[in-house]
Amino acid sequence: MSGIKGWANPAPAGLVALAMACFCFFALLTGKVTSAAIPLLGCWLLGGFVVQITVGIIEMLEGNTTGGNVFTFFAAFFMLVGGMEFLLKYFAGVNGLVLDTRIDGWAWATLAIALIMWTPAYLKQSPLIMSLVVLFLDVALPLIALMDMKVISSSFGPIAGISLLIAGILALYVSSSIILNTAFERQVLPMPGPMLK
Repeated sequence: MSGIKGWANPAPAGLVALAMACFCFFALLTGKVTSAAIPLLGCWLLGGFVVQITVGIIEMLEGNTTGGNVFTFFAAFFMLVGGMEFLLKYFAGVNGLVLDTRIDGWAWATLAIALIMWTPAYLKQSPLIMSLVVLFLDVALPLIALMDMKVISSSFGPIAGISLLIAGILALYVSSSIILNTAFERQVLPMPGPMLK
């Protein structure tokens, strides 16, 4: 529940936005959609930015250092920058402009390292299923970074994609658990405690 009088827990909305991005990246990385979907993905990510930046700010106001900071940097870099980059890359390709997109790998590497280093906080503070979301993201993000840097081949895309799909499904479970358990004022969907004590 929110620490701000009259405000509800915003995490479910942020987790749905995360799940949307994970599902879409899964579709792109596993070939379920073609690169012609990239401008549409850019639009969806821009929408996700609005949700996640709102969630990140509220979470930090509530004193949730880990969740608030992660939602905020996901909002900025995965959603806003990701959405704008997909649109830019698409229009650059259409107009024959050459971009050195390896820089994206270096940016993704920074985000992956931050999330991996913050993972123990999730393992201690968050319910088991939320920790699993983060652990699957910890698999996907370094692979995406290394593929973008051209250090590993795109053949690792399906591994990253499947990890993102699992993270997205688990994020939807966590968001549903928070909503349903709060609405019914009892445990409708189980949320086992943290992995670390």
